[in-house]
Amino acid sequence: MSGKFTPLAGVTIVAMEQAVAAPMCTRVLADFGARVIKVENPKGGDFARDYDDVVNGPGGLAAHFVWCNRGKESITLNTKSPGGIDILHRLLDRADAFVSNLAPGATARLGLTAADLAQRHPGVIPVEIDGYGPGGPISHKRAYDLLVQAESGSCAVTGYPGMPAKPGPAMADFTTGLYAAISILALLFGRGNRQAGVAAPSVELSLFDVMTDVMGYALTYTQHSGIDQQPLGVGSPAVAPYGAFPTRDDQTVVLGTTNDREWQRVAREIINRPDLAADPRFATNSGRCAHRDILDEAIGAWCARHDLVDIQKVADEAGIGNSRYNVPSEVVRHPQLTARDRWRSISTPKGDIQALRPPPVISGFDQPMGAVPGLGEHTEAILREIGVTPEQLAQLRADGAIGPAYA
Repeated sequence: MSGKFTPLAGVTIVAMEQAVAAPMCTRVLADFGARVIKVENPKGGDFARDYDDVVNGPGGLAAHFVWCNRGKESITLNTKSPGGIDILHRLLDRADAFVSNLAPGATARLGLTAADLAQRHPGVIPVEIDGYGPGGPISHKRAYDLLVQAESGSCAVTGYPGMPAKPGPAMADFTTGLYAAISILALLFGRGNRQAGVAAPSVELSLFDVMTDVMGYALTYTQHSGIDQQPLGVGSPAVAPYGAFPTRDDQTVVLGTTNDREWQRVAREIINRPDLAADPRFATNSGRCAHRDILDEAIGAWCARHDLVDIQKVADEAGIGNSRYNVPSEVVRHPQLTARDRWRSISTPKGDIQALRPPPVISGFDQPMGAVPGLGEHTEAILREIGVTPEQLAQLRADGAIGPAYA
């Protein structure tokens, strides 16, 4: 089906991006068919390239970089040189959006703020991702995923009381990247409504604002109750019973209830405790949360006497949500992914690898899932495309405006 319908065909994104947040934004757009030109420093490029070397390694590619950068073209530009910044502006002349997540103040020093672009490239949508947003007492600080998760309270609701933890996935980076992609799509959709002669709207996104939005339930609860809910490990302070329980065969089952009817089925049809079902302390979710230790003990004792497969069979028959606790090596081999053909082969500079298909399944469209680019792999091709002659190319290289020839 690829080629029949490509939602973002003809859309070009220029990105000066590092690590996860901005690269995830542009990867999502590339998966929908946008052309993404990734501008990298000739001296090493995106620093996520060097996080590790496990992909087709040792001496391979970094897992973070492979995850966030398929389907892009890499050009090396020294944007501190006159030749490099000139090439960047020539790329922006042809772009629909400019995405960046540089250090605080970097776009201003390069003359690439939203106001600058509105003057020189009024049709380009500027998207700047930073840590804490402008105008606040910590706006100047560098911000990485862990730092923002701690600042936003995310770590305080993860782990166990007295033992806070960072949520494993890069939630601040990942969700900010998705918000950025959504913002670009919305503004592309609304381009036809833009008043003639008016520059494209700009987008500012901070990891902190996104994570405080993600923390919406916890912040709303505390705002109106005055209570800081304590983390519950593999559980939730919002509902009970809901958690992870060891089984007789040394597995871990996760069982969850979301309403009073489900609790009655757990008590009567699964753990065979009609006394708990009739106990007025557990009649409502609030009561069950207040006495979750009693319910967890009862469910845990029942699970410890049964194997995982039997627990899940009984839970499924009772209409109770359940899952198996898996570690990443088990998820890689998960039969649900295999049965639904969720893996695709993609190219990298170190050979082909298997990567998960993007989550949206869209009729009539197969996401292109292009190759992971080598550092500066497309420099010469892109420069030729914008009219740079071989002689000019050689001069740019001699001046240090671009990196060495891609090997």
